[in-house]
Amino acid sequence: MDTPSSADARPRQFLTTRWSLVLAAGRGESRPALEDLCRAYWYPLYAFVRRRGETHEQAADLVQGFFAELLERGDLSGVAPEKGRFRSFLLAALSHHLSNERDRAQARKRGGGATTLRLDWADADTRFGLEPAHDESPEKLFARSWALELIARTFESLAAEQTTPEQRALFEALRPELQGAAEERYAPIAERLGTSEGAVRQSALRLRRRWRELLRAEVAGTLADPRDVDDEIRGLFASLAR
Repeated sequence: MDTPSSADARPRQFLTTRWSLVLAAGRGESRPALEDLCRAYWYPLYAFVRRRGETHEQAADLVQGFFAELLERGDLSGVAPEKGRFRSFLLAALSHHLSNERDRAQARKRGGGATTLRLDWADADTRFGLEPAHDESPEKLFARSWALELIARTFESLAAEQTTPEQRALFEALRPELQGAAEERYAPIAERLGTSEGAVRQSALRLRRRWRELLRAEVAGTLADPRDVDDEIRGLFASLAR
């Protein structure tokens, strides 16, 4: 899979992102946007805690308790400017929460009256069990998990844009190549779908270009300044190459 890049020469300008909205909003106003971001990127946090040796139940309780504190606090005006990446902020905040939990009994349980998000903890355990073993630190694997989550989310968005049966069939036929898992020959796909090889090739180029747009937009939403998109994408793809 090619790393997306911004090869165009359009001037970069500040755009409002989901994370910048959270940072700029006052107490209460930022909660919907913050909930949306947490709901989208909770799994890398869960995996991070599991890789630190916690059981499924312990990791679910710790992450849910962390979200409860984060959402109840609401006001993120004290977040330092260098925490411009939602990914970096979440990991630092969770690590602080875990340190505090070592010194006190767990006060919040899943659904125990505290502010909670509806998350599929059973699916998390299944997903974590399917992940390959690694010798890298939980922090490095957190970045890898975050990158995989971004890629999965943008491919889901791309799939949802294929609204006709013909578009869906072509997308599924090209998915392995688009995701970098295999190099598909276009001629067999064209024959199977009753179209031309050139049409399949053009569709592959269009889908790959659209995926890059979706990925850049998704990454930008997790940054305070969207001008950092290229650096963030390079860093995340580097974590996948390790």
